[in-house]
Amino acid sequence: MNQGRAGDDIELRHGDLSVRVSRRGAAVTAATYRGMPFLVAAGGPEGAMANFAMVPFGNRVEGNTMSFAGRDYGFQPNASDPLYLHGDGWLSLWQLEDASAEHAQFCFSRSADRVSPYAYLTRQEIRLAGDALVLRLSVENRGEAALPFGLGQHPFFARTPKTRLAIAADRYWSERPDHLPEMPGPVPGYFDFRSETLLPQRWMNNAFEGWNGRAVITWPELGIRAALEADGALDRFMLYMPVNRSDFFCLEPMSHLPNGHHLPDFGGLTPLAPGEALAGTVTILMSTLPVQPKG
Repeated sequence: MNQGRAGDDIELRHGDLSVRVSRRGAAVTAATYRGMPFLVAAGGPEGAMANFAMVPFGNRVEGNTMSFAGRDYGFQPNASDPLYLHGDGWLSLWQLEDASAEHAQFCFSRSADRVSPYAYLTRQEIRLAGDALVLRLSVENRGEAALPFGLGQHPFFARTPKTRLAIAADRYWSERPDHLPEMPGPVPGYFDFRSETLLPQRWMNNAFEGWNGRAVITWPELGIRAALEADGALDRFMLYMPVNRSDFFCLEPMSHLPNGHHLPDFGGLTPLAPGEALAGTVTILMSTLPVQPKG
């Protein structure tokens, strides 16, 4: 295994799984099963990340402001988006705490500043267990006051013309032009994946609630399948499918809704007092598809 320097990827291998991870963002940069890619590098500041952690919360904050416990707080844009986006972890260099041939554990801490009022310690463990890729993310409030925290993983799954998705949700949020959630309602038919369905050929950037934490992705052309399971705080998800790229889509397990700071009950964000912590785990179990008889 290569434990690497600051700019080097770390290679994890177990059986048919091969995963590369980076100290930059505690990100996965590539993942294959039996030589077939199931995560692809398409995200992050340079498009080199196949998964990154969203911490101390994911997505955007409307107006780059929030109010909590009688105090007003502000954010500054941290990427090309005009709104503070996806927290700080994906943009930062993490410390490698522990590593072996099958796992790597990273940590990152920050103090409050003008970009974000959040001070915290976060850890991301990336582990191979059998045919599963396990991602465990935690965050501890290291600030002087309670704030609403959240977590999420942002995987970029491979997309082929025949890729199929099975995932069930009770509620869907429409999207505003500024990419913030608009209104909740029943899941529309074209976004209903309760039974295994081909991915739609249309823009999608929507949040879903009422999720049991499970999903299945099937790639017939690659002969593989992924069974995703999210536990802990991760009880919501985002689906993102751009129209200018057909090689990936994002299924993002999250603990909260985008723009939760401006939604009732903080959209699922969890108030953490100093010293309190939040954690969630995503497991992606890979398998091969049955061989179809010819003729």
